[in-house]
Amino acid sequence: MIAQLNADKAARRREVDRECHIRKLNDDLRCRDGKGRVLITNAVEALGSIIVRQLLELITAYDSFPTENDPHDFGIIEACGQVFYWKIDYFDLALEMHSPDPSDPAVTERVLTLMLSSDY
Repeated sequence: MIAQLNADKAARRREVDRECHIRKLNDDLRCRDGKGRVLITNAVEALGSIIVRQLLELITAYDSFPTENDPHDFGIIEACGQVFYWKIDYFDLALEMHSPDPSDPAVTERVLTLMLSSDY
């Protein structure tokens, strides 16, 4: 019984550590210090480079993460009278399918997409 409780506790600890690592990798990408790609939808790109730059700065400064958004992979920002979403997805290195392990940068390509809320 005690061995099972200890095993469960260790498994939960590994999962918490994994989630914290994913969150850090996401924050690094969002703050432009990490590995990954940033995609901007055509609708956002059409707003012009100055607006896009301002939106990217807002994403970098973003810290309104509710508890249920622990991996810090989604956010909503308002600017220029419009609502924008940003979302981080995890792909394999070939960008063909989902990553087998988002906590492992050796097998994961992070992609942050900036879009109008209507694009989602």
